[in-house]
Amino acid sequence: MSQPQQSSVLQIRDYCLDYLTANGTFHALKTINLEIRAGEILGLVGESGSGKTSLAWSIMRYLPGNAREVGGSIRLLGEDLAAKTAAEIGRMRGRQISMVFQDPGTSLNPTLSLGTQLTEALTRHRGLTKRQAWSEGEAMLARVGLKNPAQMMRRMPHEASGGEKQRVVIATAFACNPACIIFDEPTTALDVITSRQILDLFLDLQAETGVASLYISHDLALLSRTAKRVAVIRKGEIVEQGSVAEIFGAPRQDYTKELLAAVPRPDKRLVETRPSYETAPLMEVENVSVHYGRKPFLSALTGRSFERFAGNRAISLSIQPGEILGIVGESGSGKSTLAKAMTGLNPFEGRMSFGGRAITGLADMDKAYRKDVQLIFQHPDASLNPRQRIDEILGRPLRLYGDTGSRPQQIGELLEQVRLPRSYANRYPHQLSGGEKQRVAIARAFASRPRLVICDEITSALDVSVQASIVQLLLELHRRHGTAFLFITHDLNLVRQIAHRIAVMYRGDLIELVPTDQIASPDRAAYTRQLIEAVPAPAGTSF
Repeated sequence: MSQPQQSSVLQIRDYCLDYLTANGTFHALKTINLEIRAGEILGLVGESGSGKTSLAWSIMRYLPGNAREVGGSIRLLGEDLAAKTAAEIGRMRGRQISMVFQDPGTSLNPTLSLGTQLTEALTRHRGLTKRQAWSEGEAMLARVGLKNPAQMMRRMPHEASGGEKQRVVIATAFACNPACIIFDEPTTALDVITSRQILDLFLDLQAETGVASLYISHDLALLSRTAKRVAVIRKGEIVEQGSVAEIFGAPRQDYTKELLAAVPRPDKRLVETRPSYETAPLMEVENVSVHYGRKPFLSALTGRSFERFAGNRAISLSIQPGEILGIVGESGSGKSTLAKAMTGLNPFEGRMSFGGRAITGLADMDKAYRKDVQLIFQHPDASLNPRQRIDEILGRPLRLYGDTGSRPQQIGELLEQVRLPRSYANRYPHQLSGGEKQRVAIARAFASRPRLVICDEITSALDVSVQASIVQLLLELHRRHGTAFLFITHDLNLVRQIAHRIAVMYRGDLIELVPTDQIASPDRAAYTRQLIEAVPAPAGTSF
């Protein structure tokens, strides 16, 4: 085997990985060949289950007990990682190679302050004293753009926002000047503006340090702005790799073409432009406000002033029969707060009406209202009971709202309606993929034949091809049943494809509500323009 070139930081040659399972051997990675040089960003793209994260774990030596490396090698700075002992790998992690995970909440210890976790890497790998490490930690947090680093060092993870936590994780990854960093979907859980800020931060630090980076993502538009070279992985195999211009501009493989075709394009409308409405609104929201927090007991005794947090402030909007209304805004803008108020999960002040009937509070949301207004949550793992089979999950709304008939027949029809086999009725949620679980959640929502379905970030955790299939399914159901949708998302490219109108929210306020074809107009509100500018746009590509 030839020796790695001088400038090669990470070199993977003919690497194969298997998992031993109860159902036999699963070939997770097959003859992987990749190389990353100093100062280079290599993008790795593929669907869920394609092997992206397995490759990252192999490089970091985080392999589970049932993993078997059956061929090839992974070399960091010319050294074979498979030949290293566990102690040697432990010393290398953080100092020579680091990783930034998708969800910062799961990569930070909830029982330790952010500063303690950051300084641990500095004392262990750079030999700094605790005082020196604390000072260097504050400097690192300032370097990644956090305001008041001294205060942030003392905070616990739950006291920081998602974007703040990801900046701390990135600071920790860069703290010891490693030769290579792996970024595993680092912006997937973040809103569009925070994602843009994190991406800009990464590019600045990468250019400053010259680190070799493996950037894993299913966001092809983001990768086109980030990486110089891209590798496409499918079912454990690299199907093609090359420059961004080559892969995105003239892909050779059908699989790559399918991935590119699934990327949301604002200029490719998937619904017709609706004419002016002449019918009465289906749902009206008038001056609705939602406040969080109860007055503390001691404040009530002492007469101290207490100010509740406003999740929504005097929101007014309407949804027409059969309309798809999109709501966009960064995290904390009040999108989900409004959805929960409309479904009785949040108490609210103000007035709503549905089908001409006044809804002033939870007491007015009776069985008929709940039948007509359904909510699909972001994470099906959190909304589907793991102890119930799919037929039990779908059977409950049929018992509550359905007509008399054969339950197995009705459940089978619901499953087929969302393009799942009838045999899935006997499965449990853990036996389904993320996209399949979300289809079950959609089937459950449509079991009552609702007139309005609220979709709360239902595609944010899905890869681009699965997202496209879910959106296509929703539009089919929309056309078949004439159902109105309130579609909450931070993906402006997607919402511009499917919504008739778009409402823009910021910190609890409704900034503006406009027809979709006018959302990019230069006379839009400043915050709307900021959202549009933050959306990753494919650079130098044909899509």
